[in-house]
Amino acid sequence: MELTPHLEEKKLLVGKINGFFGVQGWVKIFSYTEPRKNILKYQPWYFIHNGTFKAIKMTTGREQSKTIVAHLKGIENRDQAAQLIGKGLYIDKDQLPELDEGEHYWHELDGFRVINNNGVDLGVVDYLVDTGSNNVLVTKGDKEHWIPYIEPYLVSVDKKNRVISVDWDENF
Repeated sequence: MELTPHLEEKKLLVGKINGFFGVQGWVKIFSYTEPRKNILKYQPWYFIHNGTFKAIKMTTGREQSKTIVAHLKGIENRDQAAQLIGKGLYIDKDQLPELDEGEHYWHELDGFRVINNNGVDLGVVDYLVDTGSNNVLVTKGDKEHWIPYIEPYLVSVDKKNRVISVDWDENF
């Protein structure tokens, strides 16, 4: 069942339950936050159940090796935890800290039009990728462009008009 766009606009996907941990209802979480343990700062989490968001609270959680593990309220055994595997974890967007002027959360840039210095439309932002050395803006249009999201390639971000200006060759 699909969610209404109105509901999706208020939530942000921050992770996914990708396994269970132990036999007492703990789950493993793949976090999309940076750093990954920041997912533990947000409560409540939500997951989609029958087309609506259902809140679930973490009773405790921690970083465990290269993953995040958490115990969720009301989940007391491995069978209950197994039913949640694959569920995306969302938060209310208003839980995010305010950023300084000129800074942006990646999700805010989705759908922005990307124009190069020659006025050529390179498509819209589909997603961003952290390559390890820098972030990359991926656009979809006539073709896909992978544009480093760093100076000198990033010229400006106009949030009001939802346009990103870049110094990038349309043939690259």
